[in-house]
Amino acid sequence: MALVEINFDGIIGPSHNYAGLSLGNLASSDNAGAPSYPRAAALQGIEKMRANLRLGLVQGFFMPLDRPNQSWLTGLSTDMQSAEPHIRAAAFSASAMWAANAATVSPAPDTLDGKCHLSAANLITMAHRSHEWPGTLAQLRLAFADKRHFEVHSPVPPPFGDEGAANFMRLCPSHGDAGIEIFVYGKAGGPFPARQHIEASKAVARAHRLDPARTLFVQQSETAIAAGAFHNDVVAVANERVLFIHEQAFEHPERTYADIKRLLPEANIVIVPADKVSLADAIQSYLFNAQLVTLPDGGGMALILPSEAQENLRVWDWLTKMVAGNGAIRKLVPVDVRQSMANGGGPACLRLRVVANPLTVDPRFIANEAKLDRIASVVSACWPETISPDQLGDAALADQVQMARLALLNACELTMLA
Repeated sequence: MALVEINFDGIIGPSHNYAGLSLGNLASSDNAGAPSYPRAAALQGIEKMRANLRLGLVQGFFMPLDRPNQSWLTGLSTDMQSAEPHIRAAAFSASAMWAANAATVSPAPDTLDGKCHLSAANLITMAHRSHEWPGTLAQLRLAFADKRHFEVHSPVPPPFGDEGAANFMRLCPSHGDAGIEIFVYGKAGGPFPARQHIEASKAVARAHRLDPARTLFVQQSETAIAAGAFHNDVVAVANERVLFIHEQAFEHPERTYADIKRLLPEANIVIVPADKVSLADAIQSYLFNAQLVTLPDGGGMALILPSEAQENLRVWDWLTKMVAGNGAIRKLVPVDVRQSMANGGGPACLRLRVVANPLTVDPRFIANEAKLDRIASVVSACWPETISPDQLGDAALADQVQMARLALLNACELTMLA
């Protein structure tokens, strides 16, 4: 099989809760303290994967990480019972479900050694995410263990924050062709932190053995960060030759567009104007936190986007007019991921894109309907129905969460990740 894009979705873990830990993520902050519904959240994510399979796309998945993270708490000389509430919540976080932050991926056609390179993200800007990388790295090294085709790298060391593919884009004639890689970094964002450091982006590009002449480092708009676009994938998404982007996504847009056109003349840059869709509307609806995918058999491109985009009249009006214009994006596919959205992550947050031959990936991480049935069965039987933040110190809940994850690992024959 030729190289294809595989979307690896993070299965939403049994500790999914709304503790409001992510500064700059407006949905996360707005819903802090509300009850969450881990079982419904995971089933929504599984249904999104099923929908992708029905579109003819290749779909993979990653396991939830071990929560609460007892080893991290031990390193802080505490435990779940005695930890301060914000530390307890950070140890319990299920945010590894947002696989877009798991790693940065450079496919084989772009690298000097002809391998697909993956670098686990360090996520050091936010405490609740900073301890994800060891579990993520173990999973990446298992899923992409074939050294003939993959090279998996440890995270960039501190103090340079790296947020993975959420601040990275690739443009190319088709997935299997050599392309250009775009690393988006931040400098400032008003009251909110800029999470991606340019030195981290440069380090990943060097590790991946990219051609400097076909690699761009682009500054994210400070206005966008201040408005709540904590990652670039909240205001832009790319697929093959198409860049779908908000007018205010980049700090120096015209320079960036010129560089893209110089390196890839066939690039199609679809700019959503701010006077039609404001940053506030884009962030509320997660219009750009969508999966822009190429449909098989010449079906053009589809935008898999949250149902919230359909409910925002200004956003949906612009989208339907765009699709009617017979451009590169031919189909709109709303999906229900409301539990993820309420914690600040849309369809694009939930997936890591890897261009590879699926036969070179550990088959335990590749989805089909039967596997998703098995996963859904475990979720329905074992995931908590609801969690409120004041339950996070409950030892019985921690035991339930850990046993639920072990049941899933067993069902997927991945107990070595325990």
